[in-house]
Amino acid sequence: MNYETTVRAESGETFDSVKYDGESSSKGKRRLFIILAILLALVIGGGYWAYSQRSGATTTPAGDRDQQAPVVSVITPGVSTIAGEITATGTLAARRELPVGVAGEGGRVVSVPVDAGDWVRAGQVLVVIDRSVQNQQVLSSTAQVDVARADAQLAQANLDRALKLVERGFISQADVDRLTATRDAATARVRVAQAQVGELRARNARLNVIAPASGYVLERNVELGQIVSAGSPPLFRIAQGGEMELEARLGEDDLAQLATGVEAVVVPAGTTKEFIGQVWQLAPTIDPNSRQGTARIALSYAPGLRPGGFATATIKSGTLVAPRLPESAVLSDDTGSYVYVVDKDNKVVRRNITLGSAVPGGIIVTKGLTGKERIVIRAGGFLNPGETVKPQVEKSDDL
Repeated sequence: MNYETTVRAESGETFDSVKYDGESSSKGKRRLFIILAILLALVIGGGYWAYSQRSGATTTPAGDRDQQAPVVSVITPGVSTIAGEITATGTLAARRELPVGVAGEGGRVVSVPVDAGDWVRAGQVLVVIDRSVQNQQVLSSTAQVDVARADAQLAQANLDRALKLVERGFISQADVDRLTATRDAATARVRVAQAQVGELRARNARLNVIAPASGYVLERNVELGQIVSAGSPPLFRIAQGGEMELEARLGEDDLAQLATGVEAVVVPAGTTKEFIGQVWQLAPTIDPNSRQGTARIALSYAPGLRPGGFATATIKSGTLVAPRLPESAVLSDDTGSYVYVVDKDNKVVRRNITLGSAVPGGIIVTKGLTGKERIVIRAGGFLNPGETVKPQVEKSDDL
C-alpha cells in the first residue's frame, strides 16, 4: 500500500467513486446547455412565426380575405304597390248636434214625454209648459174680436141706410162719408183683434218645446216642475238623424294625403267591433301649437257609438309605391331608423330611412331607399359601417 492509497482510504473514498462524480458533473452541464439551446431556438422560432404572420396579413390575397369575412343574409326588396293607410285617434261626437231650448217666455214644466236615448221625429213635443194664464188671455182676446166684429156690422148697417136716404135727399154726402169712415175703422178693429188672438195663440204654441228635426236624444236636462225660460241652458241635445262622427286628429303631413269621401274603419275604445265610415270634412286650418288638424269621419247610428268616447280610425289614403322590408332589417338609435346596405365592394354602409305604416309582410320605407339596394336582413346589430362581409342573397319567399 502506497501513500496515495492510504490517503484515499482515510478519507473514506475510493478512486472509483471520485471518478464517477466527475462524470456526473460533466453530464449535468451538457444537459443544461442542451435545454438552453432548445429554449433559444423556440424563442427565435416564435419571433419568426409572428413576423411571418404579420407579413402574410399584408399580402393575403383578396380571395382569402373574403373567406374570412362574416356571411350575412341580404335582400333586394324592390318596390311594391301598397294600399296606403293612416291610423289616427279621436273623439266620437254627433255629426250634427241640435241643442233644444225654450223658444217662448217659459214657465213651469208640466210634462216631459221623452228621455235620453229615445228617437224623436220632427215637430214632436218634448216638453209641455203650464199655460193656464195664457189660455185666459186667448179667451179674452177672442171676445174682443167678437166685440169688434159687432161694431163693424153696426157701422155697415148704418152706412147702408144712409146710402138709401141720400138718393131721396134726406142725408148729405158728408154724412155718408162719416159713416163710411166709421165702418172702415170698425172693420180694422176686427182685424187688429184677430191679430192679437193669433199672436197669443202663437205664443202659447211656443210654450211647447218641440224637436226641430228627427234624431236621437243624447241628453235630457229638464224635469217636471222645473221653471224654464228663454235664457235657460238647452233642455235637450239631439243628434240629427242619429248620425255620428269621429273627430280624428292627424299631423299636417297625413292630412295632406287625404281627400273627402275616402273610407275609414273606426274601432271604439274597449271593443273590437269595427264601424265603416267616410271622411266627409277635412279641417281647413292647422293648430299652430300641435301641428295637427281634424279629419271628420261620418258614421251611421249604432248602439256601440257613444258621443264623447275615444276611438281609433284606419283611413285609406290611396296607393303607395315603395320598398317593403322585414322588421328584422330595420334598426334604430337616437338619430332615427336606419338599415345596413352592402355596397359593390361588399362593405357595410349605414343608410338612414323614414318608415311608413306596418303592413302584412313588413314595414313600408317612404324615404331613403330605391329598392335596388342589398339590405342586411339579419344580425345587423353586430356589424359596423365599413366592415367587409360576404353577402348571401335570400329570396323574399324565404323570409
